[in-house]
Amino acid sequence: MSKLIIANFKMNKTESETKDYLINFLSKFEDDKADLILAVPFTSISTARYMLSGRNISLSAQNICEDDKIGCTGEISGKMLADSGVRYVIVGHSERRNRFKENSKMINNKIKNALKNRLTAILCVGESLVDKNTMNTLSTLKNQIEEALKGLYENELENIIIAYEPVWAIGSGKTPTEKEIELAVKAIRKVISDDFSQKASEQIKIVYGGSINPKNINKFKDIEELSGVLLGGACLDSNIFMQIINSII
Repeated sequence: MSKLIIANFKMNKTESETKDYLINFLSKFEDDKADLILAVPFTSISTARYMLSGRNISLSAQNICEDDKIGCTGEISGKMLADSGVRYVIVGHSERRNRFKENSKMINNKIKNALKNRLTAILCVGESLVDKNTMNTLSTLKNQIEEALKGLYENELENIIIAYEPVWAIGSGKTPTEKEIELAVKAIRKVISDDFSQKASEQIKIVYGGSINPKNINKFKDIEELSGVLLGGACLDSNIFMQIINSII
């Protein structure tokens, strides 16, 4: 099975910059090498959709409104995203939790709205440095996952990807050890097994994200429990991005 690679551009690249980036990147990327998802800014979705036409690369949004029925200035609905060609949406990223005070109820609603619009939700979970230092990593993951997936049916997990992103690792240059990642991913699968079924636990895709770069990518590619990776800053330079892709496939 090919590795899943999710690239989160965050608030980077204008529409014209995205176009230039993709011209360079697509000339190098071979579609059959990996399952690739690009989470570009909202303003670049239309351009990216056009340029990715006929390529085996999917588009993701970086956020979604809790409810399509409310009129909310500055938000974007699941219906809008689906119509724009997006197939995935990132939910629960630590930056959204911290900066915009998104709580578990909001994240749960966003996931349900994504599923209602036939989008796959990429659910981000991860412990803070305080959680890590107080040995609360596993309980934090359990609480985040159970709150986010509350009220979902087992068959809906087919459209959920869980991204394990330790908050303390994002943008810090620090990463967990292979053993720490293995323990976290096994804990995530146990939550799914306990709350849904062993089959669901085995089938759900789990990726790792947090300070991944060409120098440490080999650390993650051979962890059997992982389905792939979620990149942030490392995807913004197409040459560095290709180095990572070539290393992980």
